[in-house]
Amino acid sequence: MHSFEVRGGKKLNGTIIPQGAKNEALQIISAVLLTSEEVTISNIPDILDVNLLIELLGEMNVSINRKSADVCTFRADQVNIDYLHSEAFKKKSGRLRGSVMLAGPMLARFRKAFIPKPGGDKIGRRRLDTHIIGFEKLGARFEYHPEDGFFHLTAPQLKGTALMLDEPSVTGTANILMAASMAEGTTTIYNAACEPYIQQLCNMLNRMGANISGIGSNLLTIQGVAQLGGTTHSMLPDMIEVGSFIGLAAMTQSNLIIKGAGVAHLGIIPDKFRQLGIELSIEGDDIHVPEQDIYEVQRYFDGGVLTIYDHPWPGFTPDLISIILVTAIQAKGSVLIHQKMFESRLFFVDKLIDMGAQIILCDPHRAVVIGLEREQKLRGITMSSPDIRAGVALLIAALSAEGKSIIQNIEQIDRGYQYIDKRLQLLGADIRRIEG
Repeated sequence: MHSFEVRGGKKLNGTIIPQGAKNEALQIISAVLLTSEEVTISNIPDILDVNLLIELLGEMNVSINRKSADVCTFRADQVNIDYLHSEAFKKKSGRLRGSVMLAGPMLARFRKAFIPKPGGDKIGRRRLDTHIIGFEKLGARFEYHPEDGFFHLTAPQLKGTALMLDEPSVTGTANILMAASMAEGTTTIYNAACEPYIQQLCNMLNRMGANISGIGSNLLTIQGVAQLGGTTHSMLPDMIEVGSFIGLAAMTQSNLIIKGAGVAHLGIIPDKFRQLGIELSIEGDDIHVPEQDIYEVQRYFDGGVLTIYDHPWPGFTPDLISIILVTAIQAKGSVLIHQKMFESRLFFVDKLIDMGAQIILCDPHRAVVIGLEREQKLRGITMSSPDIRAGVALLIAALSAEGKSIIQNIEQIDRGYQYIDKRLQLLGADIRRIEG
């Protein structure tokens, strides 16, 4: 087990480039199973979750040529389907929430799939109902076998159907989309997620020979095809990293340029940080966050206290709620943070309170942050990272705090942020990785 030792209070300066999008990578890499031809993917983030998925594909007998840390060519022409029902697959995929994304491609091409109970973040219940119900409506049979701990899915023939999703799940939409791409007939998915990651997947599948329309909307129409071919694909910059770096710059009074931020795909993310009073300018595809002593939280026109909440795209992504919350600690003014989707994602605020933050946790979904206005600094403490996004929020707090902080369980951070300690060191951060 490793920890980060952070000595905070230093202003950072320089340019940082965001990694490829983690949430896009998990579904794009799973999609290579849809064809026996070569698929080359670039801008792959070199992070734990993505590398674990690539390892899984290799153990399934997918040919993998990793040309560099961020470019990889896959060829799934000799897939070992039985591996998906093995104890080895169960053990490894159980550590990775994204392993469920293999089910759609496997059903589409091989007509059967196995799903172990999912792993990943401890941020509250994440159900698989949207995935399973979608597969069943396409004609798959679903059974849970308690003796082996797997969900078994079989489908002699997938047939197009009209689907109304109960929630606009990103992974659910992606999984159903991949299964429907090779189903017989036409499938419509209404209340589909329309995040840039889904748009990227749709465009990739169309280049492979799929017939998907309605891209970017919440109504997707898929005309099933008999087979798909190879393609090349490049990941978007990770919007969650971009948001994290904006918050980091504000909290540490740093002057940062986020280069190649994928501005066209950020939606309302820059505006949400501007609502906290953070100055930032967009220059081409770069974002400049200048050093700023005080940033003041906006109020509503009637004088009401600002509320920031998560919502399906084009609303504010839930993955940045933790970052917005920690950034508000040194703001002037107050803000209500409402995390609607996951009931445990705000529980890390007790560590921020121990550091000196003024936060009232109203219930599992809501917290009020009363800004310190830089009248006092946070103090360094020893803490543990409960999940990917809370881990980086704690790291931002530690970098802005006086004294030394120890952040344990940083494997959670490594799941989503590549070389984060080395990249921050280049900006002037005092951070090092230690044993224990």
